[in-house]
Amino acid sequence: MHPDEVHVDVAVVRRLVTQFPKWAGLPIQEVTPWGTDNAVYRLGDDKVVRLPRTPRTSGTLEMERYWLTRLGPQLPLATPVPLAEGKPSGGYPFTWSVYRWLPGEPATPDRIADPIQLAIDLARFISALQRIDTSGGPPPGEVNVFRGEPLARRDSATRAAIASLQAELDAAVLIADWDEALATPEWEGPSVWLHGDLDSRNLLAHDGRLTAVIDFGTLSVGDPACDVMAAWKLLSGDGRRAFRSALGVDEATWIRARGWAISQSVGALAYYTEETNAVLVREARRWLRELLDDRVTRSACRPGPRAGAERPG
Repeated sequence: MHPDEVHVDVAVVRRLVTQFPKWAGLPIQEVTPWGTDNAVYRLGDDKVVRLPRTPRTSGTLEMERYWLTRLGPQLPLATPVPLAEGKPSGGYPFTWSVYRWLPGEPATPDRIADPIQLAIDLARFISALQRIDTSGGPPPGEVNVFRGEPLARRDSATRAAIASLQAELDAAVLIADWDEALATPEWEGPSVWLHGDLDSRNLLAHDGRLTAVIDFGTLSVGDPACDVMAAWKLLSGDGRRAFRSALGVDEATWIRARGWAISQSVGALAYYTEETNAVLVREARRWLRELLDDRVTRSACRPGPRAGAERPG
C-alpha cells in the first residue's frame, strides 16, 4: 500500500504478543479491510492489535494513545480504549498498541437504518469533540496529515490530483468548486478538536445505529470544516441538511468543508488503486458522486431570471 511499508503478518503479531504473557496464547485473526496506516489483528474475543505500517504512522499511534485516554470519556460514542503499548522486537521496528475490541461493522449506508438519525448522532459527536479544551492539542502537521490546515496549503496537491484524474472525472466542475472553497474566508474562530477522518471505515454501526468512532490517527486541532466534510462522505440529501442544521454550520465553513471533501476524494484516487486499497478507492468514488449530486441540487435551487421581467434597454 505504501513504498516504505514494513511487512506484518500473523507470525509477526504472534511473536510481538509474547511481550504480554497473559495474552500470548490467545487466537490471532487478521481484520480486513486493512487500514491505510495500521495493520489490524484481533486478539482473542475482546482485544485488537494495531501495528503501524510506516515510520510516520508510528508517531501517529503514539499520539492517538496519549489523547484517547483524555478525550474518549468526554464523547457520546464509544472510542478505542488503549490497553497496552508494545515495543519493537524481532525485526518489527515500531512501538505498537493493544486496544479493547469494539463490536460493530463499518457504518456503510446499507448498515444504517435511518440516515437522519445518523446525521444527528454524527453532529452530536462532532459538537462534543469541538467543546473539549484544546490546550496542548496537536496542530496540523505531518503526524496527522495536516488535518485542519487552511485549504490554500492543499491547493497545489489538489490541483495536481485533479489533473491526473481528468480522464475519469469532470475536472472543470471540481476545479470550479475547489476555487469557490479557496475564495471563502479562512476560519477565524478558535481551533477545535478534529477527528480528521470521519468516513464509513472509521465509524461502527450496530443494529442500524452509529455506535462507535475509531482510528484517531489524524487527530488535530484546527479548522472545524475538516470534520464537517463528513456531510459528503457519509450522508446524502436530507441527511446532509439535517447534519448541517444539527451542527449549526455557517456558510463559509460549509463551503470550506466541501473543499476538504474534494481534496480528500481526489487525493485518495490519485494515490491508491483497486490493487493497493480497493475499499478506499470505492469510498472516494462515492464521495465524488455525492459532491457532484450536491452540485446539481445547488444549481437547481439557484434563482433564475424572473418570468416576464423586462430586459434592460
